[in-house]
Amino acid sequence: MSAGHPCELGSRIAEIDAFDRTECLNRWREMFDRPTPKYLSPQFMKRVLIWEAQNRALGGVSVKTTRRLKRIAADKTVATIAKPGSHLIREWNGRTYQVEVTGSGFVMDGKTWRSLSAIAKHITGAHWSGPRYFGVQ
Repeated sequence: MSAGHPCELGSRIAEIDAFDRTECLNRWREMFDRPTPKYLSPQFMKRVLIWEAQNRALGGVSVKTTRRLKRIAADKTVATIAKPGSHLIREWNGRTYQVEVTGSGFVMDGKTWRSLSAIAKHITGAHWSGPRYFGVQ
């Protein structure tokens, strides 16, 4: 799937944007040579497919950056801490949730929460580790 010219890339993006769930699943398998992770919405799959199409057409992340990211991912001692001003994003059942980290808690949909775990429970109805749910642990 190479799109060398910007018009070709624009056409490719429009094509992906019009996909239904089955087309998203098929294109995912084609692009990544594996099935999709479970429970991804078509909207989220489209975002990833478009991002990958852009990477392939325009050039992806540099080798140096890729190496650094792999080192970080492999280092089990690295703990990601959400700092005030950070925005955490999580998709759940087809809806994307965005949480802003503040000095006094977390803000989602205009409401301040005491913890990420409280937000995760509000979203899912189940007890979760909030940092794990939002991928900051």
